[in-house]
Amino acid sequence: MENKLIVIAIGGNSLIEDTKMVTVESQYEAARKTASHIARLIEAGHRVVITHGNGPQVGFSLLRGEISKSILHPVPLDVCVADTQGTIGYQLQMALKNELAKVGNFNAVATVVTQVEVDPLDPSFNKPTKPIGAFMTEEEALKRQTEEGWSVMEDAGRGYRRVVPSPKPLSIVELETLKILADSGVVVIGSGGGGIPVVKGKDGLYRGIEAVIDKDLAGALIAKELKADLLVISTAVEKVYLNWGKSDQKALSQITCDECQTYITEGHFAPGSMLPKIEAALDFVKSSGGVALITNPENLYGALYEGKGTKIVS
Repeated sequence: MENKLIVIAIGGNSLIEDTKMVTVESQYEAARKTASHIARLIEAGHRVVITHGNGPQVGFSLLRGEISKSILHPVPLDVCVADTQGTIGYQLQMALKNELAKVGNFNAVATVVTQVEVDPLDPSFNKPTKPIGAFMTEEEALKRQTEEGWSVMEDAGRGYRRVVPSPKPLSIVELETLKILADSGVVVIGSGGGGIPVVKGKDGLYRGIEAVIDKDLAGALIAKELKADLLVISTAVEKVYLNWGKSDQKALSQITCDECQTYITEGHFAPGSMLPKIEAALDFVKSSGGVALITNPENLYGALYEGKGTKIVS
């Protein structure tokens, strides 16, 4: 395979291997494992731009704020996204540098704190749907809903989570910076957590807004704007499935855009879980004519060279 420009979107939950032992050290180790697989693609000569989720990490930031609210100022959601961009970017950046150095590769790696413009009138502000934070029991979720005004929802059979507005990304404010770095051979980490949500006023000035942008949709937008050859979405399973979790579940190795749309209409993909990944892949392929891959971190290399994962084609 000739050298490609690849945008890789990593799930925030994939950076937490054990929900009962969430420490900085354990999150770094998870980042290191993912970085080791990405390093193989870089070693193969591909240019790589990485974006990542931050749902659990933003939840931790918000929880710290709740616990300390009697002595510290509140931190709005857009600033929490910025905080986690820096933290997760740092971990991935260090992990990639270390993994590449093990094989004598000293590529530059850089994290760009990235703003993403959204529409202040996006309908999601009236109907929050984006899960963030840790999973809760139904009892705990309803208590938070009643006492703290949270919007909550059941998330793909895994428990309840807080949900917040998730507006569609319109443009990447630092796009030119990402492009210059990628064209120069730098491994770029950008638009973490879907990007810091900002809106542009009539005066042309940006301001932050409380929301979380879906990282897969932002990754698809970056891939389109950078004219990437491949969009790779990393998740918890090797392949996409029909009838997931049922006795007749079926793994998909390759699907077309038309088949994707049919499966979406038939309700095979759970909102807040696999659905946004499929929608992001579909958007990229239809808009660019490129190829999208969905797989888990350990099969990132195999998805390109060994037939692993699910490939979405036009």
